[in-house]
Amino acid sequence: IVEHVYHNTPFYRKKMQELGSTPDDINSIDDIVKLPFTTKYDLRENYPFGLCAVPMSQIVRIHASSGTTGKPSVVGYTRKDLSSWAECLSRAFTDYGADSS
Repeated sequence: IVEHVYHNTPFYRKKMQELGSTPDDINSIDDIVKLPFTTKYDLRENYPFGLCAVPMSQIVRIHASSGTTGKPSVVGYTRKDLSSWAECLSRAFTDYGADSS
């Protein structure tokens, strides 16, 4: 994922370069400190799709905040993103006992 984002999103490539990091520096969970932190400010300042790491043709759903404090925060999702999110929620609901029984 890190390599994909680095090569497909100028925003993250610049942030990683500012930290002196490249994808080759990320080899384990301990290396997470070498990754840039993304804030709501970053989302708003790169509105609407400046942080996308895929072509817009792959975006199938868009979620946005209402923007009551300024620019709305917009996030685009691919089919794979939605599938992964559904899987995570399914596991969480099952863990909490919200299954068919």
